[in-house]
Amino acid sequence: MFADLAFLLYVGHLIADYPLQTDHQAECKAGPGVKGWTANASHASTHVVVCALLLALGSTVLGWRLPLLPTLAAVLWIGATHAVIDRRWPVAAWMRLARQSTWAANGGAAHVDQTAHIAALLVAALFLSA
Repeated sequence: MFADLAFLLYVGHLIADYPLQTDHQAECKAGPGVKGWTANASHASTHVVVCALLLALGSTVLGWRLPLLPTLAAVLWIGATHAVIDRRWPVAAWMRLARQSTWAANGGAAHVDQTAHIAALLVAALFLSA
């Protein structure tokens, strides 16, 4: 069940992060003030909705019996971690700590960002599998 959950959550992540993310969200989600936080919250909410829908679909098609509260906790975890990671400072801080400033300057931050998101998804999948 873990592999199925992880795969569905990963597909949900890709759908929410690429085809469903608006230009406004992508440009403003790490910005200051209400504009930045609103863009960030709407983007993270998209992740919550898409992942919840895919978990419901998986439950229906594959016959899972996912308990409501843990499932709710998992999708909220996905939304919250996505929002924090997308503020960009955690990725920048990690890359400074890991002494990856050259890689950061040459596009590496996007890879570290996606790795952080996938790690959070795997935590959710492990939690739901337990």
